[in-house]
Amino acid sequence: MNEIVILQLGREALKTALYVAGPALLVSMVVGLSVSLFQVVTSLQDQTVAFVPKVLSVMIVIVLAFPWMVRILTQFAARMFTEFNLVTRMLS
Repeated sequence: MNEIVILQLGREALKTALYVAGPALLVSMVVGLSVSLFQVVTSLQDQTVAFVPKVLSVMIVIVLAFPWMVRILTQFAARMFTEFNLVTRMLS
């Protein structure tokens, strides 16, 4: 029973982390791929050309999605704190 509770908590924590980090990671991947494709086509091999667009796009996504991210993290933290007594009883 203890292992099941720990696995469920870990699964929920990882799922929440993926939900929160997913949009920024996805945008970074798409922008990085498109910039890399642009660099291959133009034979422009400068590190800054790949770095600056990714940083700017990720910052924009984080600013736009920040209220949603905070809401998801707050719900997760509230659920963990409210279920704390239940989890400790199940673990002992």
